[in-house]
Amino acid sequence: MSKLKLVMGPNPIFKEVAESVTQVDDDIRALCDGLRDILYREGAVGAAATMVGILKRVIVVDVQEDDKKTPFSMINPKIIWKSEETQSLEEGSICFPGISAEITRPESIKIEYLDESGVEKTMKADGYLATVIQHEIDYLDGKTYLDYLSPMKRSLLLKRTRKYSRRSGY
Repeated sequence: MSKLKLVMGPNPIFKEVAESVTQVDDDIRALCDGLRDILYREGAVGAAATMVGILKRVIVVDVQEDDKKTPFSMINPKIIWKSEETQSLEEGSICFPGISAEITRPESIKIEYLDESGVEKTMKADGYLATVIQHEIDYLDGKTYLDYLSPMKRSLLLKRTRKYSRRSGY
């Protein structure tokens, strides 16, 4: 797979729902590699295939606790449980540069997914990791963190990211 390139928002692809992966093969593993490259190149903690214009249900996450790289891929991730307790954290996106907003999400989640070998896994995530995973799964579901905001706040932030992108040459 050639070097992946970020799709910058706003873009209609961020409203589209990604397709399930039917077979974990070399193409999907190459997509995971490419997403990891993007993640580290951009200094991000998560990346979804939609962010590079590929409508497949694949995300890569690495919150890099203690500056240690421990990336993992989730293929066809599905949230099967959410806590009633919520947390509010500042979220941003490498596809919407120069902006961020406080978003409230469940504090804990449980996810079913396939790993890069096609093995079914279940994971419980809490705190910051839970937010990162939910943020990336949203991309696969045709949503971004901006969709949680009021129309006025979303419009203001989209104007800012367009201006930032033009100035930065994105």
